[in-house]
Amino acid sequence: MALLNFRRRETPADRTANGAVEAFLDGYSIEVMPRTAEKVEDFRTLLPEGTRVYIAHIEGTPIDDMVATARRLASEGYPVMPHFPARIIKDRATLADWIARYQGEAGVEQALLLAGGVAQPVGEFDSSIALMETGLFDKAGFKRLHVAGHPEGNRDIDPDGSMKNVSQALRWKQKFSETTDAEMAIATQFCFEAAPIIRWADDLKAAGIALPIHIGIAGPAKLQTLIKFAIACGVGPSLKVLQKRAMDVTKLLLPYEPTEVIADLAAHKAANPDFNITNVHFFPLGGIKTNATWAIENGGASGRPANA
Repeated sequence: MALLNFRRRETPADRTANGAVEAFLDGYSIEVMPRTAEKVEDFRTLLPEGTRVYIAHIEGTPIDDMVATARRLASEGYPVMPHFPARIIKDRATLADWIARYQGEAGVEQALLLAGGVAQPVGEFDSSIALMETGLFDKAGFKRLHVAGHPEGNRDIDPDGSMKNVSQALRWKQKFSETTDAEMAIATQFCFEAAPIIRWADDLKAAGIALPIHIGIAGPAKLQTLIKFAIACGVGPSLKVLQKRAMDVTKLLLPYEPTEVIADLAAHKAANPDFNITNVHFFPLGGIKTNATWAIENGGASGRPANA
């Protein structure tokens, strides 16, 4: 008798598209960095036509590399949304230069505005609000601006574990959305459990924050990799989903996949069409190809690559 009952891992041939999941994944977005994008020979073999691709700007990455990545993705037909992390932008002139370069060299017309993951600002900006207050994105005619959301809070913003400051910031951004010509949405940190996400989204709606939510989902990855990223990024109570999995020896060696959380959110969306989560945003922590392959295998038409 076998001591451990390792189940055979499901293969693509075993799977049939779940209609609710297919609908929920329609128009998903994904995140890359210049160094990870370099490993992809042709994005059109992995991503559906028109997939929005965010380019994460990590401190120390030259703007030349960011713009080159944006130009490459745009040339393959993908709308690009680069990060603008406030705390690594020196001053208004630097911000204006970045905007001009992205527009002029890569045709970029959308941006994710966030504070950025550094403790001390290098210049005059310390938040996404400060970036919006410059008016430079409106002046440049950007068509879409996304801002950060934190379904489980953010200890850097609210050290006491509350949601006071993040909620106040979202209320400001809601008001800003009513004055800008750009379409706005909330792109969130990744979580691993549907119930807290649904509760948070409902609370925002009840508070009068009507910005559409693009929910952050961690793509397939080794369990150890996900736990490391989750702790570093301040993921809250839903981290227990990974910790519980780590204690199950039958699952410890298998890669994590977002199948359950996606299915739960998709079912809720199907039952509540006015639910304010409108899109999925993937963090491909186990690699872009791995994440795209999961979407292809689980998303039906919504995951079909451009070159399929």
